[in-house]
Amino acid sequence: MSKSIYVGNLPWSATEEQVQDLFAEYGKVLSVKLISDRDTGRARGFGFVEMEDADAAAAVEALDNASFGGRTLRVNEAKPRAPRQPRY
Repeated sequence: MSKSIYVGNLPWSATEEQVQDLFAEYGKVLSVKLISDRDTGRARGFGFVEMEDADAAAAVEALDNASFGGRTLRVNEAKPRAPRQPRY
């Protein structure tokens, strides 16, 4: 089984490759998705990393509150996305 990990407070300049390299120290990274603003295309400073369960636990433990690109990361297990109200 795999787990999705929320990664917050990323520097705007962070790339998916840099985030993958950071998490790869703790196990196999299945995917990395950095979130960007729909209108401007600019990074929003957070993303998601998918890893195997055991590797994910080690990565969360090691990287929460770690410094990356001059910022203190927030790393925890991602919660399922709440259904959003439709826009009219």
